[in-house]
Amino acid sequence: MGQKPLICVFGGSGFVGRHVVRTLARTGARIRVAVRRPNEAMFLLPAGNVGQIQLLAANVRDETSVAEAVKGADVVINLVGILFPSGSQKFSSVQAEGAACVARAAKAAGVGRLIHMSAIGADPDAASAYARTKGEGEALVREAFPEATTLRPSIVFGPEDGFFNRFAAMAAVSPVLPLIGGGRTKFQPVYVGDIAEAVVRILDNPHWVGKTFELGGPEVMSFRKVLQLICEVTHRHRLLVPVPFALASFQAFFLQMLPNPLLTMDQVQLLKSDNVVAGEGVCTLKDLSIAPAAPDVIVPSYLWPYRPHGQFDAEPA
Repeated sequence: MGQKPLICVFGGSGFVGRHVVRTLARTGARIRVAVRRPNEAMFLLPAGNVGQIQLLAANVRDETSVAEAVKGADVVINLVGILFPSGSQKFSSVQAEGAACVARAAKAAGVGRLIHMSAIGADPDAASAYARTKGEGEALVREAFPEATTLRPSIVFGPEDGFFNRFAAMAAVSPVLPLIGGGRTKFQPVYVGDIAEAVVRILDNPHWVGKTFELGGPEVMSFRKVLQLICEVTHRHRLLVPVPFALASFQAFFLQMLPNPLLTMDQVQLLKSDNVVAGEGVCTLKDLSIAPAAPDVIVPSYLWPYRPHGQFDAEPA
């Protein structure tokens, strides 16, 4: 038997990254996790056999560390992204220039496969800085590494996610929840485990080289329906109050000054566009023979801590 491939994962300690690393580990692959603070990613080591997962200090904004991280790798996966700027972590430096840095280093090192994580709505001309830099990142990656496979997920859910958990936490303490823009924005929430499985299947088949995937779950849900599901799962009866985009932007102007803001002006801008799979000109989970999990099946398994009595809260009759 030949040696298992060496896969370098940037951002492997993040929400999506930790699931990707665990799923890759089950295939027997050797995994090098490139993160800014390896001491904070030690929890990943038990996901594989002794020595199977290696932690390495690297920052996508530093070319030298990136070049060292991809050295000798057969596959590079870049999952690095941010939801809001913080300190030296800016949208442009991480999602555009950082993505290009990884792609250039991978090509220079002779890496065979590159998977790049983007997002639905990525567009160099987008009004939102998040979506705009995701689009710029895609273009720069394609220029440096034309064979890269691009993943564009919708809202990602699963244990430790930053969307369902955040609103469940709000519902636990607030009698009202905001329906920004009236709650009409559409999402197609995709389970993080399905994204991890998609990565494995893409790497198993060279047919997917150079392709773009839009990853969404089995159901298109409005923002209102998402909040209703959260309230139902957490056994909270909350008033859903429509908040016009203009008022939401005004509130976000002050909220985004917090260290971990509940809402930013850029996120309000994102909510003005639907976040669903286009279905034309792109591949989907169906092409990978993956039947996506529905939120109402998975979400109750991890939002129960937000119920009034946690796991001891009886299900409504």
